[in-house]
Amino acid sequence: MPHPIMFDDGDPVLARVRAVALALPGAAEKISHGRPNFFTVKVFATYSGSLRAGDGRRFPQSILVKPDEGEFPALLQHPRYYEPKYMAPYGWIGIDLAPGDAPPVDWDEVAELLDMSYRMTAPAKLIRELDGRG
Repeated sequence: MPHPIMFDDGDPVLARVRAVALALPGAAEKISHGRPNFFTVKVFATYSGSLRAGDGRRFPQSILVKPDEGEFPALLQHPRYYEPKYMAPYGWIGIDLAPGDAPPVDWDEVAELLDMSYRMTAPAKLIRELDGRG
């Protein structure tokens, strides 16, 4: 049985994430488990997530990324970040991108985190291509 779709394709936050993620060399999008996933050979970002512990709260306008191990504890100190269900034990972190009470989304930081996660998962050839753009 396929998973139900858990996102709105017209979501402007998703459109912004897509623009950043799909600008990376070799990046593509596929729907898996009802959510957009951005990948090269491996997934480097997933749109939407839910809280690992507690009330299981959902974050429909968020991304899950894999930061450098050393960044994880510092990122969790920020109110927009959370430990995503199923993925946190594997080093992934969630970033709530929904407008609201938290400080405004820093899209430069989001782009940096997508870049970091991409570099953790992409083949060396694509990373060299990305580095050659500068």
